[in-house]
Amino acid sequence: MMQTISIIRSRTVVLTHRNIDTDQILPARFLTTTSRHGLGPHLFADWRYDDQQNPNKDFPLNQVDPAEYQVLVTGDNFGCGSSREHATWALLDYGFSVVISTQIADIFRSNALKNGLLPIIVEPKIHGWLTRHAGEFVEIDLQEQSLTMANGNIVGFPIDPFAKTCLLNGVDPLGFLLQQEAEIAAYEKSDS
Repeated sequence: MMQTISIIRSRTVVLTHRNIDTDQILPARFLTTTSRHGLGPHLFADWRYDDQQNPNKDFPLNQVDPAEYQVLVTGDNFGCGSSREHATWALLDYGFSVVISTQIADIFRSNALKNGLLPIIVEPKIHGWLTRHAGEFVEIDLQEQSLTMANGNIVGFPIDPFAKTCLLNGVDPLGFLLQQEAEIAAYEKSDS
């Protein structure tokens, strides 16, 4: 079972890089597990650590407490590249619940929604404000599909209705289907 997402109040971490691909999110050398846990320390590993595996003090994720920063604001075309669920798992394991960008790669967005990470696409003007105000609090209300920024502006965001239902209930698509088992059995019995 995934964590439910309803209302998230959090500070933002900003990575302004464009075209962050899944190999940058989680380098291929960490794809040796089928577990969703334990990947957070490897998130953006080639950017977060130097050659001796010491934290790069200038990298934004090394400057914040993950418990306070659940929202990642990124540059355009986030999650491009190969289809790699591990990238989503690493973001979740680190502590992120939301990724905000002007564009999120389709396959990454699909993997995110199926694994409990909310991808939000915003207009460039909103994105620009968020990137200039790193560390500010935002509130995301999934039920209302709204993003409230620290300046009081409220903007809506699109989300697939089925994905929204799954996130609000903390289930993936298979979990949702399994919850319908009694109704499916009753239908099959009545149809025969």
